[in-house]
Amino acid sequence: MKKLPLLFLLLILVQTVKGQDDLLNELEKQGPTEGDYTFATFKGSHIINGQSVETRRKGELEFIFSHRFGLINEGAYKLWGLDESVTRLGLEYGLTDRLGFGIGRTSVDKTFDGYVRYKALRQKDKGAPVTVTAMGTVTYKTLPNEDDDPVLASELKAEDRLAYVAQLMIARKFTTKLSLQLNPIFVHRNTVDQDVENNDDLALGFAGRYKITRSIALSAEYTLRLNAKENQPPDYVRYDAVGFGIDIETGGHVFQLIFTNTLGMFERYTVTETYHNFFDGDIHFGFNISRSFQIAGKK
Repeated sequence: MKKLPLLFLLLILVQTVKGQDDLLNELEKQGPTEGDYTFATFKGSHIINGQSVETRRKGELEFIFSHRFGLINEGAYKLWGLDESVTRLGLEYGLTDRLGFGIGRTSVDKTFDGYVRYKALRQKDKGAPVTVTAMGTVTYKTLPNEDDDPVLASELKAEDRLAYVAQLMIARKFTTKLSLQLNPIFVHRNTVDQDVENNDDLALGFAGRYKITRSIALSAEYTLRLNAKENQPPDYVRYDAVGFGIDIETGGHVFQLIFTNTLGMFERYTVTETYHNFFDGDIHFGFNISRSFQIAGKK
């Protein structure tokens, strides 16, 4: 809990930055009006490492390419982390304006993920004060295989490699510039070393986004682990995931520069396997690029 002042830092940043009017589109310019739902609480389905309340429109396909480099504090010999990298390729499709599904593959543990999200409640002036989206995810870790470690690979069954995530994203767009989100997260891993890890982990995510100009915004995330085991051996110490981003909107693209302490781009990793401490300077540089395509006709 002592790290929660990071949230206050975000709020101070919001109050001190002097932005320009957001002219990106009329929906954001006007904000919610009587009888209208709030749109574009966040610009994409992901904020930094975590998810947002946003769903894709019916027939819309979002392509997400994420990249994380090594630690910046590794110095010049490793080009401040640029010698190392992990990636995630993802797709998300809108079955309706409120229901969608996604798939992805991350080089971390050679992990596949699939998820479904549903926007259960939409913020509306003179109505619901927040937007609420529910999401369920399944991940499958393919590392190791027989080439990596034939003994361990032979001992692992398919169910040992599975993990499940359930989360609820609750967000409010306060103005055309400021959006904040809270999301409780539950992670279940089928197989762990129960002496030092939990099968079930709980976390609480905090996130925010603040528009500076029509095309630039600042974003931040903090994932607070709620039931981490104490007095763990050094090799099993995990930390709260922290991230800061600079979002640059260019037409149909959103390009985001990221500074974070986790290599995970899916919740099983960010909640349970973040090995580095942001506040000790263990920070990875990275980026997200998303592009949306309307591949089916709108109603």
